[in-house]
Amino acid sequence: MSVGKDHLRNLYAETSDPWGFRESAYEQAKFAATRAALSQPRYRAAFELGCGNGQLARHLAPLCDRYVGMDAIEVALDAARQAVPEAEFIQGFYPCNLPQGAFDLLILSEILYFLDERDLQRLARDIADRWPRAEIICVSWLGPSGNELQGEEALSVLISALTTHRFAGVTRSEKYRIDRGLPRGPA
Repeated sequence: MSVGKDHLRNLYAETSDPWGFRESAYEQAKFAATRAALSQPRYRAAFELGCGNGQLARHLAPLCDRYVGMDAIEVALDAARQAVPEAEFIQGFYPCNLPQGAFDLLILSEILYFLDERDLQRLARDIADRWPRAEIICVSWLGPSGNELQGEEALSVLISALTTHRFAGVTRSEKYRIDRGLPRGPA
């Protein structure tokens, strides 16, 4: 079973920054590594599922003509809107309707292990149906997630289900890995 909305609300109950993204040197270095993992210098439109408080968006939105982040928790979205006022942040709890648009960059940063196998397979279908030509950046925590799937397990499920893309590791540290998915075949 995917992580419930109540669990997420509890994470944000006392702060809009439960993981210390704004101040953590580790998190800031991971955000910089995520930016460095991009294959292009600029994108028309990016979509980040599970954008949290917008701290990763601060690093990526300047590279995009349009940046859309989605999160389930309004406190996180309010913080994201303050952090990156030029971006668009919408509320949604996946599985749900994803935003409209021709996104050429999808960001899945430390979100996959919040989903179960069924929802990861649905996400793969949604991506394949709507954005088969988009670049995908996946950031996966390598420690215990406390959820049904661990980071690498969840990533493996997505990669196996998303046959429109080929994935390659870009960065691996002791605590996380970053993988990039590029479309298979001709454009």
